[in-house]
Amino acid sequence: MSSTQSIFGTRYLALTIGIILASMTIGFEGLAVTTVAPVIAGDLHGIHLFGWIFSAYLLAQIVGTLVIGRQIDRKGPALLFTMAILIFAVGLIIAAVANNMYVLIGSRAMQGFGAGAMYTCIYTAISLSYPDELRAKILGALGTAYVLPSMLGPYVAGLIAQHFSWRFVFWGVLPFLLLAVLLSMPVFRKLKMPSVQEKNETGVIGLSVLLAIGTGLFLSGLGMLPKILGIVLLLVGLSLMAQPLRKLLPKGTLTFRSGLSSLIASRGLFFAAYVCTQNFLVLALTDTKGLAADRAGLIVASAALSWCIVAILQARWDAADQGRGRNKRIIAGILLMIVGIAIMVWIPAINIVLAVLGEIVTGIGIGLAHTVSSTVAFSLAKEGESGQVSGSLQFADSFTPGVAVGIGGAIIAMSQTAGMSLEAGITFAMTFNLALILLSLFASVRTKQAQSADQSTNIMS
Repeated sequence: MSSTQSIFGTRYLALTIGIILASMTIGFEGLAVTTVAPVIAGDLHGIHLFGWIFSAYLLAQIVGTLVIGRQIDRKGPALLFTMAILIFAVGLIIAAVANNMYVLIGSRAMQGFGAGAMYTCIYTAISLSYPDELRAKILGALGTAYVLPSMLGPYVAGLIAQHFSWRFVFWGVLPFLLLAVLLSMPVFRKLKMPSVQEKNETGVIGLSVLLAIGTGLFLSGLGMLPKILGIVLLLVGLSLMAQPLRKLLPKGTLTFRSGLSSLIASRGLFFAAYVCTQNFLVLALTDTKGLAADRAGLIVASAALSWCIVAILQARWDAADQGRGRNKRIIAGILLMIVGIAIMVWIPAINIVLAVLGEIVTGIGIGLAHTVSSTVAFSLAKEGESGQVSGSLQFADSFTPGVAVGIGGAIIAMSQTAGMSLEAGITFAMTFNLALILLSLFASVRTKQAQSADQSTNIMS
């Protein structure tokens, strides 16, 4: 391929490597903390605040994604990417020197805000810098860069914590972050946003913070069910979340309006189903089947491996049909995820063979649906709205999975309160994942119908 046709050609090389490194940095840091979080909580005498190591990251990521997504179309990605990098880096440094859990949780909030903002800037840079025929390739590479740490990150972090200190997990990310900045920032500075009519974005920060507070109350309430306080917090959280969701997401997302709105809804639902399946499968394998954590991790890594392979292959398929089969690939990916999750849904019958098979099929499905949905979203974006679309994509990848994991955990907790076995509780949670992916299929079909109608209109005109 010529230099103008390859994401690794001279024109795009620095930006490609820079954003891939940034994605790997975010992916490694997020996944590595999963392994060392129990060690951190024990060392800082904060076991009772264990859940907030993750919740603080999630809630701040929501704010960072939405705020930056609304600002980037007016201010461009360079300044905001710089701010996001600095906030993320300061969060890493504070975490590395934290002497109590409250400081650690505050640093996780900074990391979450920075990660959400960074990814929004990265998606915007992709939309502005790469032509449509190369977006499938760079998004496939970006997906691979994020998923690869899931195979090595937790294991490496465990070794670091065991032989050195969990603090080096945070220190070790900084050199890679610096290299990503050196490579990508010169390109970011040259990016120009299209001139568009100024939009009234008053209240975006307030709405984002309100959504984060509402989500925090909702997740806290889920963890207390079926107590009265838990029910109250859940209902209050839902009431606070409703208005920000309607205002901050593309109009019609919650009702699956055909087009970009249904695409964002579909992506949030199928990614939530994937994340929840990974979490609950590990719980099932370790706590009900007696597998060691490292073996369970290897089984889950099979999905990451198949995701990586398909994320690379889909770029070739996209080039072969010049993007005409994108919606079909999204639907095919969701259908494969339905099959993969269905293989693993009945926990009493699950074994290593079924788990690996289900993970591989699910990984193939998410590798198709997730990567291609980004490409389709950018093709649906109107001029001057690439930043907002980038924020919506990142929001779908952070908000919906976090809420879905909380609901699944509540299902398991309530099942055990009712006297059921852990196997039964996880089976119910996996069934919930299956319901999410079926809803995603419905939303994706509406996206395809809308694009087919647009294509017919274009042909007639």
